[in-house]
Amino acid sequence: MTRTFAMWSKLAGLPGGKRLFSAAVCLRAPYFSTVLPTVRQLRPGYCEVTAPKWWGVHNHIRTFHAIAACNLAEIAMGMLAEATVPDTHRWLPKGMTVSYVAKAKTSLRAVAELPELPEFGDEGFELPVSVTISDTRGEPVVTATITIWVTRKKG
Repeated sequence: MTRTFAMWSKLAGLPGGKRLFSAAVCLRAPYFSTVLPTVRQLRPGYCEVTAPKWWGVHNHIRTFHAIAACNLAEIAMGMLAEATVPDTHRWLPKGMTVSYVAKAKTSLRAVAELPELPEFGDEGFELPVSVTISDTRGEPVVTATITIWVTRKKG
């Protein structure tokens, strides 16, 4: 169990624990705080994060800005990676493809998931992580694939 997933496991069931965990994530990666994320579920291969629609994420037509949605996708992917990639390995984002499929007029929910957990060996490999961002009606507004590069830690 990674340190991040251990912290989640310890805090998630406590009153205010998910918000505390989410605040800690934002302290470690401050740019994430711009979307006011809350990690709702986290386990190896799966992460769900929500973000409210507030003026700080608005674009010129008062919908959730596309890049703010990308930020939300990256939070979900990052937390999935932190819960999935063992402490013997490290991960780095390598690329991201995004489709904006509808206007994001509400608060959003991002779900990052892997169809199956990979084997973590000695060779580096690319791991594509699918992220779907939906509005409050459950309609997808953004889909993304974020590819991470996973390698064994040196020494």
